[in-house]
Amino acid sequence: MNDLPIDKGTKVTLHFALKFTDGQIVDSTFEKAPATLEIGDDNLPENFEAYLLGLKAGDRETFEVPPEKAFGQHNPSNVQSFKRHEFSADMVLEPGVVVSFADARQQELPGVVSRVEGDEVDVDFNHPLSGRTLIFEVEIIDVEPAGTTH
Repeated sequence: MNDLPIDKGTKVTLHFALKFTDGQIVDSTFEKAPATLEIGDDNLPENFEAYLLGLKAGDRETFEVPPEKAFGQHNPSNVQSFKRHEFSADMVLEPGVVVSFADARQQELPGVVSRVEGDEVDVDFNHPLSGRTLIFEVEIIDVEPAGTTH
């Protein structure tokens, strides 16, 4: 086991869990194979990477991540209203259903139906985890210089 601290240009093997403050698990690798990522490869949002910097193999930490450092605050202007006829007729529209739109750059933009009233359908394009404080738990298994292979 080496003592290399996590920094840009390192490859990290780790277990992580993302939970809500009530303990509900959003995502976790603790029961599966660990994840391997390179710092700066965009596998983890930069704000989450920042919590890992300086940790070493064998470290186990739990961080409370406020919305600003996680997926942002909920933005009311990201909730948009559509008319029922703008969706395909056979589509089930009820709160919680995920719908997907292509934006101007043809990138897929998922949204969640938040309200259906008569002919009006509100779709929330905020990240589903926006506005939430998250618990980020990590166990660092290995840290090595990026570009090395076993």
